[in-house]
Order: sequence, then structure tokens, then C-alpha cells
Amino acid sequence: MDFVTVQGHRLEYELLEGSAGAPTIVMLHEGLGSISMWRDFPRRVADATGCPVLVYSRYGYGRSDPLEKPRQVCFMHDEGLNALPELLDRLGIRAPILFGHSDGASIAIIYAGGTGRPLAGLVLMAPHVLVEDISIRSIAAAKVAYETTDLRAKLARHHADPDSAFRGWNDIWLHPDFRDWNIEDYAARIRVPVLAIQGEDDEYGTMDQIERIARLAPDVELLKLADCRHSPHRDQPEAVLEAVARFVRRVGGPRAAN
Repeated sequence: MDFVTVQGHRLEYELLEGSAGAPTIVMLHEGLGSISMWRDFPRRVADATGCPVLVYSRYGYGRSDPLEKPRQVCFMHDEGLNALPELLDRLGIRAPILFGHSDGASIAIIYAGGTGRPLAGLVLMAPHVLVEDISIRSIAAAKVAYETTDLRAKLARHHADPDSAFRGWNDIWLHPDFRDWNIEDYAARIRVPVLAIQGEDDEYGTMDQIERIARLAPDVELLKLADCRHSPHRDQPEAVLEAVARFVRRVGGPRAAN
């Protein structure tokens, strides 16, 4: 594990090797995620695609620096427009494929639609482009679980400061001002190929999320998975890996000739 300083915060990261000249896949974790919570999935992505894979814990997560103050409604915009570009510059990564899950997918959309920087493609897994009632209900239920079950102990295995990680995510999503959060204008400015993945049983969002992206962006492939909740890479890993490998070949990955 290595560390890099971005916007004055120390972030943990790991870079898995891939074929020379292949685009780097940058994995952006969910709202309670971290490097360790991906488990072996980044390695499986690297093996399936032949691409280098960057995985890191955002500020407030994993072994990265804990939050110093509560998040604001614009926190995903700050990540997509400021923190992620600085991270990529520091690590010398140009024109990546962004692979985001949940909040990480929303950050990828903001980056793609708002920075004008080179990008090879987007893989969006359970993305959010607006706030749905189902999201708020499940996030409110997570708050109760954190306060009454062993959820905190489970998160402590993956976060140096589990309270910082959980509250930073939960409090802002449940803030009344967050109900108006919407990034459809960023999705409408995406100009690279997109693979959007959603589970039919996702407890945090509906198919409307990826269908809106398909209506707004010009080149979107949808993968709708049965028997799948909010984490398709855990519930349906083989289907996700197959689709991602095919998508990477289409956008110019190292196995395009195979």
C-alpha cells in the first residue's frame, strides 16, 4: 500500500500492473467503501481486462485521513472536479477508464461531464444522478443499524475511523438540503462510451437512474442484473467482469485484437 497527498490530505492507494499502453482503470468506491472493501475485485478486473488498475480510499475512508469537518452538499462535486483530477495528475494517469460504484459512480459522472479532461470511458455501477425516496429510506435504515447493531464493528475492519466514514456519508445524504441534489446536467455532457450497471433489487436506487443516463448521454450500454442488490460486483461478479472486459475491448483496451 502506498500513500499520496491530495488537497492536503493523505490518501491510501494501490496500483495494480497491466499491459503497457493500456488505459488505467480507476476504481471509485461507494459511500461507505475503501480499498479493502473491494476485496479481490480490483485484481479480478485487472486480470479480466489486462489494464492497470488504480484503487484508492477517498478522504475520510479506509486508512486515508479522517474527515476534519462534516461534508457539504457539494462533496461529490469537490471530489470529481478537484480531488480526482489532482490525484490523477500526481500519479501520472492520463485518459483513464473510470469505474465507479454508487457515490463513486456519481463522482465519475461529474468528472466526465465537468472537467473536460481526457477520458477513455466510464463504467457506472449503481450510480446516482438524483435522490430517490428509496435511497433516503435505506440510508435512514442504515443509521438505525449503525446505532443498534454490529455495523460499526464491521466497518471498523475497513476504516481507521469508522465514525468519520459513516457520519460523513450518512449525515449529508439525510440532510434536507440534499434532496435537491441532481447531476443530470453533468450526465448530459458526457462524450465517452458508458457501461451502466444496475441490480433489479438495489435497495438504494431504481432502474430510473441508469435509464436517465442512457437518455442523456450519446453512447450508453445498459446492464440490468436480476437477483442483484446494490453491489453488483459482489452479487453478480462474473456478469460484471464479462461486461467490463467486453467494454474495455470496445474502447481500446489491450485485448482488443483477441
